[in-house]
Amino acid sequence: MKESVYTIKDNGVALVTLNRPEVYNAVNEEMLTLLCRQLSDLSFDKGVRVVVITGEGKVFCSGGDLRSIHDFPKGAAQGVYELATLFHQVVEEIRRMKKPVVAAINGVACAGGIETIVCCDINIAVETATFSDAHSRYGFMPGLGGGLGLARAVGPFKAKEMLFTADFFTARDMADAGLVNHVVPDDQLVTFVDELVNKLAERSPLSLARMKQLINDGLDVPWDVAVRYEMLSLEAQTHSEDFYEGIKAFNEMRSPQFKGK
Repeated sequence: MKESVYTIKDNGVALVTLNRPEVYNAVNEEMLTLLCRQLSDLSFDKGVRVVVITGEGKVFCSGGDLRSIHDFPKGAAQGVYELATLFHQVVEEIRRMKKPVVAAINGVACAGGIETIVCCDINIAVETATFSDAHSRYGFMPGLGGGLGLARAVGPFKAKEMLFTADFFTARDMADAGLVNHVVPDDQLVTFVDELVNKLAERSPLSLARMKQLINDGLDVPWDVAVRYEMLSLEAQTHSEDFYEGIKAFNEMRSPQFKGK
Protein backbone atom coordinates (compact mmCIF):
# COMPACT_ATOMS: atom_id res chain seq x y z
CA MET A 1 0.00 0.00 0.00
CA LYS A 2 1.38 3.40 -1.01
CA GLU A 3 1.96 6.11 1.57
CA SER A 4 -0.11 9.30 1.82
CA VAL A 5 2.49 10.95 -0.42
CA TYR A 6 4.59 9.02 -2.90
CA THR A 7 7.19 10.01 -5.48
CA ILE A 8 8.10 8.35 -8.77
CA LYS A 9 11.25 9.44 -10.60
CA ASP A 10 11.82 8.93 -14.30
CA ASN A 11 14.22 10.54 -16.77
CA GLY A 12 14.96 13.62 -14.66
CA VAL A 13 11.34 14.20 -13.62
CA ALA A 14 9.89 13.51 -10.15
CA LEU A 15 6.13 13.01 -9.89
CA VAL A 16 4.88 13.69 -6.36
CA THR A 17 1.34 12.42 -5.73
CA LEU A 18 -0.92 13.37 -2.82
CA ASN A 19 -2.53 10.07 -1.93
CA ARG A 20 -5.46 10.37 0.46
CA PRO A 21 -8.32 10.17 -2.06
CA GLU A 22 -10.71 8.80 0.57
CA VAL A 23 -10.64 12.28 2.23
CA TYR A 24 -10.23 14.26 -1.00
CA ASN A 25 -6.46 14.51 -0.51
CA ALA A 26 -6.92 16.66 2.59
CA VAL A 27 -3.61 17.08 4.37
CA ASN A 28 -2.89 16.10 7.96
CA GLU A 29 0.25 16.28 10.08
CA GLU A 30 1.64 12.95 8.88
CA MET A 31 1.04 13.76 5.22
CA LEU A 32 2.62 17.22 5.43
CA THR A 33 5.67 15.88 7.25
CA LEU A 34 6.15 13.26 4.56
CA LEU A 35 5.56 15.75 1.74
CA CYS A 36 8.03 18.24 3.19
CA ARG A 37 10.67 15.52 3.53
CA GLN A 38 10.19 14.29 -0.02
CA LEU A 39 10.33 17.80 -1.49
CA SER A 40 13.48 18.54 0.51
CA ASP A 41 15.11 15.35 -0.77
CA LEU A 42 14.16 16.23 -4.35
CA SER A 43 15.63 19.69 -3.92
CA PHE A 44 19.06 18.14 -3.38
CA ASP A 45 18.67 15.29 -5.86
CA LYS A 46 20.94 16.17 -8.79
CA GLY A 47 19.24 13.57 -10.95
CA VAL A 48 15.92 15.43 -10.76
CA ARG A 49 15.48 18.43 -13.06
CA VAL A 50 11.72 19.07 -12.72
CA VAL A 51 9.12 18.27 -10.02
CA VAL A 52 5.42 17.68 -10.71
CA ILE A 53 2.79 17.73 -7.96
CA THR A 54 -0.62 16.11 -8.51
CA GLY A 55 -3.38 14.33 -6.61
CA GLU A 56 -4.66 10.78 -6.60
CA GLY A 57 -8.20 10.33 -7.92
CA LYS A 58 -10.46 13.23 -8.91
CA VAL A 59 -9.16 15.83 -6.42
CA PHE A 60 -5.90 17.76 -6.42
CA CYS A 61 -6.05 18.85 -2.77
CA SER A 62 -8.97 19.96 -0.60
CA GLY A 63 -6.77 21.71 1.99
CA GLY A 64 -6.32 20.91 5.65
CA ASP A 65 -8.04 17.89 7.18
CA LEU A 66 -10.52 19.56 9.55
CA ARG A 67 -11.31 16.26 11.22
CA SER A 68 -7.70 15.85 12.31
CA ILE A 69 -7.74 19.44 13.57
CA HIS A 70 -10.95 18.82 15.54
CA ASP A 71 -9.35 15.84 17.27
CA PHE A 72 -6.05 17.59 18.05
CA PRO A 73 -5.20 16.90 21.71
CA LYS A 74 -4.14 20.48 22.48
CA GLY A 75 -7.26 22.05 20.99
CA ALA A 76 -8.36 23.21 17.57
CA ALA A 77 -6.53 26.56 17.66
CA GLN A 78 -3.19 24.91 18.41
CA GLY A 79 -3.98 22.19 15.88
CA VAL A 80 -4.59 24.68 13.08
CA TYR A 81 -1.47 26.68 13.88
CA GLU A 82 0.75 23.59 13.98
CA LEU A 83 -0.78 22.25 10.76
CA ALA A 84 -0.32 25.65 9.11
CA THR A 85 3.31 25.76 10.26
CA LEU A 86 3.95 22.39 8.60
CA PHE A 87 2.09 23.45 5.46
CA HIS A 88 4.13 26.65 5.40
CA GLN A 89 7.30 24.56 5.36
CA VAL A 90 5.92 22.66 2.36
CA VAL A 91 5.13 25.75 0.28
CA GLU A 92 8.48 27.27 1.20
CA GLU A 93 10.20 24.12 -0.06
CA ILE A 94 8.34 24.63 -3.35
CA ARG A 95 9.30 28.29 -3.58
CA ARG A 96 12.94 27.78 -2.58
CA MET A 97 13.52 24.75 -4.77
CA LYS A 98 15.99 25.64 -7.52
CA LYS A 99 14.00 23.60 -10.01
CA PRO A 100 10.71 24.17 -11.81
CA VAL A 101 7.69 22.85 -9.91
CA VAL A 102 4.64 22.10 -12.04
CA ALA A 103 1.15 21.59 -10.60
CA ALA A 104 -0.81 18.99 -12.58
CA ILE A 105 -4.27 19.91 -11.30
CA ASN A 106 -6.33 16.79 -11.86
CA GLY A 107 -9.53 17.94 -10.14
CA VAL A 108 -10.85 20.03 -7.27
CA ALA A 109 -8.45 22.43 -5.54
CA CYS A 110 -9.62 24.10 -2.33
CA ALA A 111 -8.03 26.24 0.39
CA GLY A 112 -4.56 24.78 0.97
CA GLY A 113 -4.75 23.25 -2.49
CA ILE A 114 -4.86 26.74 -3.97
CA GLU A 115 -2.17 27.93 -1.56
CA THR A 116 0.03 25.17 -2.96
CA ILE A 117 -0.77 26.10 -6.56
CA VAL A 118 0.13 29.78 -6.12
CA CYS A 119 3.62 28.68 -5.01
CA CYS A 120 4.22 26.43 -8.02
CA ASP A 121 5.89 27.75 -11.15
CA ILE A 122 3.56 26.48 -13.89
CA ASN A 123 -0.02 25.27 -13.41
CA ILE A 124 -1.81 22.89 -15.78
CA ALA A 125 -5.46 22.00 -15.09
CA VAL A 126 -7.98 19.60 -16.56
CA GLU A 127 -11.18 21.08 -17.97
CA THR A 128 -13.29 19.66 -15.14
CA ALA A 129 -11.08 21.08 -12.36
CA THR A 130 -12.76 23.53 -9.99
CA PHE A 131 -11.18 26.01 -7.59
CA SER A 132 -12.45 27.46 -4.31
CA ASP A 133 -10.50 29.27 -1.63
CA ALA A 134 -13.15 27.93 0.78
CA HIS A 135 -11.59 29.35 3.97
CA SER A 136 -14.37 31.86 4.73
CA ARG A 137 -17.02 29.13 4.44
CA TYR A 138 -15.91 27.76 7.81
CA GLY A 139 -14.52 30.85 9.52
CA PHE A 140 -10.92 30.31 8.46
CA MET A 141 -8.50 32.41 6.45
CA PRO A 142 -5.33 31.73 4.47
CA GLY A 143 -2.16 31.46 6.53
CA LEU A 144 0.57 30.26 4.19
CA GLY A 145 0.91 33.31 1.97
CA GLY A 146 -2.02 32.06 -0.07
CA GLY A 147 -4.16 35.19 0.27
CA LEU A 148 -1.48 37.58 -0.89
CA GLY A 149 -0.13 34.99 -3.31
CA LEU A 150 -3.58 34.73 -4.87
CA ALA A 151 -3.82 38.51 -5.14
CA ARG A 152 -0.47 38.58 -6.91
CA ALA A 153 -1.59 35.84 -9.29
CA VAL A 154 -5.09 37.01 -10.22
CA GLY A 155 -5.16 40.64 -9.02
CA PRO A 156 -6.68 42.08 -5.85
CA PHE A 157 -10.29 42.29 -7.02
CA LYS A 158 -10.56 38.71 -8.27
CA ALA A 159 -8.69 37.51 -5.18
CA LYS A 160 -11.14 39.28 -2.88
CA GLU A 161 -14.08 37.76 -4.74
CA MET A 162 -12.58 34.29 -4.33
CA LEU A 163 -11.61 34.82 -0.69
CA PHE A 164 -14.85 36.51 0.39
CA THR A 165 -17.39 34.29 -1.39
CA ALA A 166 -15.65 30.88 -1.18
CA ASP A 167 -17.42 30.15 -4.48
CA PHE A 168 -16.16 27.56 -6.96
CA PHE A 169 -14.53 28.74 -10.19
CA THR A 170 -13.83 26.75 -13.31
CA ALA A 171 -10.42 25.98 -14.78
CA ARG A 172 -11.25 28.38 -17.63
CA ASP A 173 -12.05 31.11 -15.09
CA MET A 174 -8.68 30.60 -13.46
CA ALA A 175 -6.86 30.54 -16.79
CA ASP A 176 -8.50 33.85 -17.72
CA ALA A 177 -7.53 35.26 -14.31
CA GLY A 178 -3.91 34.15 -14.67
CA LEU A 179 -3.64 31.40 -12.05
CA VAL A 180 -3.65 28.54 -14.57
CA ASN A 181 -1.31 28.44 -17.57
CA HIS A 182 -3.14 25.82 -19.66
CA VAL A 183 -6.46 23.97 -19.52
CA VAL A 184 -6.49 20.55 -21.17
CA PRO A 185 -9.03 17.75 -21.65
CA ASP A 186 -9.06 15.37 -18.70
CA ASP A 187 -7.63 12.49 -20.70
CA GLN A 188 -4.74 14.62 -22.01
CA LEU A 189 -3.30 15.89 -18.71
CA VAL A 190 -0.57 13.27 -18.46
CA THR A 191 0.51 13.68 -22.09
CA PHE A 192 0.52 17.48 -21.92
CA VAL A 193 2.46 17.60 -18.65
CA ASP A 194 4.94 14.99 -19.90
CA GLU A 195 5.73 17.09 -22.98
CA LEU A 196 6.12 20.23 -20.89
CA VAL A 197 8.37 18.79 -18.20
CA ASN A 198 10.55 16.95 -20.71
CA LYS A 199 11.13 20.30 -22.40
CA LEU A 200 12.00 21.93 -19.07
CA ALA A 201 14.35 19.07 -18.21
CA GLU A 202 16.33 19.92 -21.33
CA ARG A 203 16.90 23.54 -20.28
CA SER A 204 19.81 24.85 -18.23
CA PRO A 205 19.09 24.03 -14.56
CA LEU A 206 21.15 27.02 -13.46
CA SER A 207 19.33 29.52 -15.66
CA LEU A 208 15.93 28.16 -14.63
CA ALA A 209 16.92 28.36 -10.95
CA ARG A 210 18.11 31.94 -11.31
CA MET A 211 15.04 33.04 -13.28
CA LYS A 212 12.76 31.45 -10.69
CA GLN A 213 14.53 33.23 -7.84
CA LEU A 214 14.59 36.51 -9.74
CA ILE A 215 10.82 36.49 -10.26
CA ASN A 216 9.98 35.26 -6.76
CA ASP A 217 12.24 37.81 -5.06
CA GLY A 218 11.15 40.73 -7.19
CA LEU A 219 7.40 40.76 -6.58
CA ASP A 220 6.31 43.64 -4.36
CA VAL A 221 6.67 42.97 -0.63
CA PRO A 222 9.22 40.31 0.29
CA TRP A 223 7.46 36.94 0.62
CA ASP A 224 8.67 36.34 4.17
CA VAL A 225 7.15 39.63 5.33
CA ALA A 226 3.84 38.80 3.64
CA VAL A 227 3.73 35.32 5.15
CA ARG A 228 4.59 36.55 8.65
CA TYR A 229 1.61 38.91 8.41
CA GLU A 230 -0.68 36.10 7.26
CA MET A 231 0.56 33.74 9.98
CA LEU A 232 -0.14 36.35 12.67
CA SER A 233 -3.60 36.94 11.21
CA LEU A 234 -4.29 33.21 11.13
CA GLU A 235 -3.20 32.84 14.76
CA ALA A 236 -5.61 35.60 15.78
CA GLN A 237 -8.40 33.98 13.77
CA THR A 238 -8.01 30.66 15.60
CA HIS A 239 -8.99 32.40 18.85
CA SER A 240 -12.31 33.66 17.46
CA GLU A 241 -15.78 32.24 18.05
CA ASP A 242 -16.30 32.07 14.29
CA PHE A 243 -13.34 29.71 13.97
CA TYR A 244 -14.76 27.28 16.53
CA GLU A 245 -18.22 27.53 15.01
CA GLY A 246 -16.77 26.61 11.62
CA ILE A 247 -14.97 23.56 13.02
CA LYS A 248 -18.11 22.46 14.88
CA ALA A 249 -20.39 22.98 11.87
CA PHE A 250 -18.07 21.04 9.59
CA ASN A 251 -18.05 18.03 11.88
CA GLU A 252 -21.81 18.24 12.45
CA MET A 253 -22.34 18.50 8.66
CA ARG A 254 -24.40 21.71 8.86
CA SER A 255 -24.05 25.30 7.72
CA PRO A 256 -22.14 27.43 10.25
CA GLN A 257 -23.82 30.34 11.97
CA PHE A 258 -21.15 33.02 12.26
CA LYS A 259 -21.47 35.96 14.69
CA GLY A 260 -18.44 37.94 13.57
CA LYS A 261 -16.53 37.61 16.81
